[in-house]
Formats: sequence, C-alpha cells, structure tokens
Amino acid sequence: MDPGFAEYAESLHRLFEALIQMPPVSAAALPRILPKECVYLFSENEIPLYVGRTRKLRQRLRNHCGDSSGQNQAVFAFKLAREETGNIKAGYSKENSRKALIEVVSFAGAFANAKKRIRNMQLRFVEVKDPLSQALLEIYASFVLKTRYNDFETH
Repeated sequence: MDPGFAEYAESLHRLFEALIQMPPVSAAALPRILPKECVYLFSENEIPLYVGRTRKLRQRLRNHCGDSSGQNQAVFAFKLAREETGNIKAGYSKENSRKALIEVVSFAGAFANAKKRIRNMQLRFVEVKDPLSQALLEIYASFVLKTRYNDFETH
C-alpha cells in the first residue's frame, strides 16, 4: 500500500472514535450550533443504521427527514420505505422507478413514516472539512459499524 495513503487512512480512526463517542441528539432537537462539513451517523436503540457525509449538515438533515423532501433527497428514508413495503430491489424501468413507486399510496405513506422515524433517531456527527477524509470516514464507519442501509452501489 502507498505509505502516504496508509498514513492518511490511519488518521480516520481518531475521527471515527469522536463520531461514536459523541452524545447523541435527534434531528428533531438539534443544537443551535452545528458543524457544516461533517460525517454523521443515524442510530436507533443504539444500533447504527446509516452513515452519511455532507458539506451542509442542517440542510442535509432537512433533506433526510423533512416532510417535503422528495425521494431523491431522502435516500435513507426511501430505503426504509422500500424495506417496509417489500419493494427491496431498485428498479430503473419507468414502471419501477422511484417516481412511479412514490405515486403508490401505500409506499408514499411508508416514505412519510420513514422520514418521521429518522427525525427521532439518535444522531451523532463529527466535523470533517476535507472531502477525501469525509469519503473515507463514511466508508470506514459504515464498514466497522456494519450499517445495513449504506451501500456503495453505482447506477
């Protein structure tokens, strides 16, 4: 392995420790002062579920759980709704698209409920300004914590 990359990767564990040791808050009751650029973790009953990264935390949280957030903004909620309704596999044909799925009343209800659920989850975050460190920490944390809703599939 490239020594420079190995050293860079080794620095991730300190950030990971800061992330998991943060006392949790909820998206519904955020502190007034938040970092903008960070890696965040959603947990439920202390079970890590989803790790994300952002350059604008407050806005990203609104996207995850705001009532008006669409299916392309609230990706985690969309995954939870897929699981709840049994529509697990993503479809890319017109009739199986996200847009078509959100038109189904039962799915739309599950999606709205998922956003409410996320609003009440435990939230932790750690400030990370460097985009490469953010990307690597997101992967590292999701790997170590075995977050079941993270995937790194491409479209």
